[in-house]
Amino acid sequence: MKILAVDLGDARTGLACCDQMEMLASPIEVLHEKDPEHLLSRVAQVARDLNASMVVVGHPINMNGSLGPRAQAAEAFAEKLKALLSLPVQLWDERGTTVSAHNILNVTDVRGKKRKNVVDAVAAVIILESYLAYRKNNPLLTLK
Repeated sequence: MKILAVDLGDARTGLACCDQMEMLASPIEVLHEKDPEHLLSRVAQVARDLNASMVVVGHPINMNGSLGPRAQAAEAFAEKLKALLSLPVQLWDERGTTVSAHNILNVTDVRGKKRKNVVDAVAAVIILESYLAYRKNNPLLTLK
């Protein structure tokens, strides 16, 4: 199934999607949107355009496991998106994904303005790859 991943941000939101066989996660785009309602509408439209069957939203849980304001914002966004799309929307722990994205961009020597424009999409890919690995290793838990 096609799954859309969202790395929610205040100014930039990264999107990634996998193929129908759930083998390859690819960056889609970075949305530059600060208004939460416009962002919600744009993400929903991307999900429709891609014919996604599910959406995974990064859940920025604090390193100590607590839920801060950003995690609560992700939860609210996921609930609104679920109602708007009538698709399953899964929150997925995204701890460390932005650091991993920066490390990947260091290795590939992506710097400056270009890095700022792609880091969120790379983080969305990492979120999606983590979720796909979970699905692959837990097939009985993901038959919903």
